[in-house]
Amino acid sequence: MEHFFNAFLSGYHELLEYLDLHLLTCLVPAFFIAGGIAVAVSSAAVLKYFGPATKKCVSYGVASVSGTVLAVCSCTILPLFAGIYRKGSGIGPAITFLYAGPAINLLAIVFTARLLGFELGVARAVGAVLFSIVIGLVMAVLYRREEAARAEAVAAGEGFNPAAGTAAGKSLTSTLVFLGPLVAVLLAGSLHLSLFTYLAVLAVLLAILVIVLKLWFTGDEVREWLRETYTLGRLIVPILLVGVFLAGALKYAVPHAWVAGYVGGNSLSANLIAAMIGALMYFSTLTEVPIIKALTEMGMGKGPALALLLAGPALSLPNMLVIRKIIGTQKALVYIGLVVLAATATGMLFGSLR
Repeated sequence: MEHFFNAFLSGYHELLEYLDLHLLTCLVPAFFIAGGIAVAVSSAAVLKYFGPATKKCVSYGVASVSGTVLAVCSCTILPLFAGIYRKGSGIGPAITFLYAGPAINLLAIVFTARLLGFELGVARAVGAVLFSIVIGLVMAVLYRREEAARAEAVAAGEGFNPAAGTAAGKSLTSTLVFLGPLVAVLLAGSLHLSLFTYLAVLAVLLAILVIVLKLWFTGDEVREWLRETYTLGRLIVPILLVGVFLAGALKYAVPHAWVAGYVGGNSLSANLIAAMIGALMYFSTLTEVPIIKALTEMGMGKGPALALLLAGPALSLPNMLVIRKIIGTQKALVYIGLVVLAATATGMLFGSLR
């Protein structure tokens, strides 16, 4: 009973520390940014670039950064992936989209940099973009004959229409001007300013934001932005707080020697184990970050931490089962293997550079 109580206290203190240091200055601005992206940028306008006739530099480029627009997890991305693939999207861009969608979630990248360090946050973003493209290209090469047949079907009018369903969204200028003050609020929270200075900067930025909203956005768009922000917060925050609590309890309950022994250092086995664990476990949006923070404090190496960060959001057991149903057993196994190998290699590289 005492062991259970101490684990509970560890989780409770971890949760209090998180709420004190990260909620208002980090997560709240990030939710408003993600909600703004959902309103100002049309996801349909992103998806239209995935057709097989689209230039590779465009289709893979758009697919690899789609997560910053869509802000989805490994399971939420599946219906979108199934839709674009079955309508004729090339296997390469579709796979790149499938991996990158949850892997470079804007909230997750910001949260990773804030909780695990700037270097790991940047490594996660860069690694996710680069090897999502590599995995997509490898899949396209391996299944090029099938892709050629699919391209012919699309050319004959059976499948994906890249011009269909493209909501206008906001103009690039208005989107950047709108998101600018929000990003500045997020950055101001990470500068360790005095309370008076922070409040003064916050007041100026919010005043600019109000002016931007009055000039470029209608009342309905503002309400939609607030609704999207609230929806994201309602869906993510409860699960996230549970994840933070469990991470704190885990720090006490799991012997540090186990963590250091299996995923400490930067060996091939440590990175491979971390990648495989990440591939099998299901992480709700952002919950992988506090869990990995707890593991690093218990002795997990930086390389294995990155390997888990790269494999975890993109794969999970339920995710694998659905992917198999969409693209078949062979393609699914190849994709899963590529993600695990790429996460392992990237983790080893990152660990060796530190």
